[in-house]
Amino acid sequence: MLMHNVQAFLDFFARAPLEVLADAADILVVAVIIYRLLLIVRGTRALQIGAGLAFVFVVYEAAKRFGLLTLYSLLDGLLASSVLIAVVIFQSEIRRALMRFGARTWWISGSSAKASGAIEEVIKSATLLAQKRIGALMVFERDAMLDEFVQRGTMLDAVATKELLYGLFIPSFENPLHDGAVIIRDGRVWQAGAFLPLTTNPELDRSLGARHRAALGISEETDAVVVVVSEERGAISLVFNGNVVRDVDAASLRDALPGLLFRRVRKKKKSAGRSSVSPATRTSAAARPEPSVAQPKPVRDPAAPAPQIEETDP
Repeated sequence: MLMHNVQAFLDFFARAPLEVLADAADILVVAVIIYRLLLIVRGTRALQIGAGLAFVFVVYEAAKRFGLLTLYSLLDGLLASSVLIAVVIFQSEIRRALMRFGARTWWISGSSAKASGAIEEVIKSATLLAQKRIGALMVFERDAMLDEFVQRGTMLDAVATKELLYGLFIPSFENPLHDGAVIIRDGRVWQAGAFLPLTTNPELDRSLGARHRAALGISEETDAVVVVVSEERGAISLVFNGNVVRDVDAASLRDALPGLLFRRVRKKKKSAGRSSVSPATRTSAAARPEPSVAQPKPVRDPAAPAPQIEETDP
């Protein structure tokens, strides 16, 4: 078998160079298209539905192989209309995929380098809003476009700055945008005052308010990453893939957001006297972290010799 495979591999290249290049280009184009389609459905419920259909097909083949006639007949009639079923189930994803292919340069990732500047502005504005106990909801769009999932707000297409983000969430009767969400697309504030779908998770922690429920709802439907500022607690939360990490600080956001948006594996940074939350520290939406208790500082005897301080890499 091994020799046969080796011979088939050699025969593939033992042809005219143009034929080999044509076949290689054909394989490469199909691989790129499949990869981009997987990125579009990545993080959405379409991927879960697709996995369910694949499981049904595996059961169908097993019933056919082992002679389970009743199960085979049932699944055979179902899979006979599989193309129509797939079109009905994935109509939103198909429409969104075609729109993405026409609207953007499809071989470039939706998380561009322009988002790096917006990350820092979001962190600064979230920190300031948390200090003032002003609620906020800031959504980073990734591969799945959010047009089909949000109730459109006011279109801005503005540069993401700390001053703009802070001003959009100031509660005022004359500021109707403060109740909605800010959506950041390609590093720019795409729209403000948008409303997100609420999560339907029945096991959700009751202490989570409407902003956290909206953030979880959009993260369950898409691969968006959301920064939430709680008005009641003055705390920042990070929501992604149906998970919520609560009580994060600016340093934790700087560690987590680039890894989530750019899909880079970042090295853990050692820090003296500070604990950071990385993307791997995923807390379930139903989980509630215990509050940390500040330890009292030890009192040093003035007559005692000064302790030696060991320098560590920050």
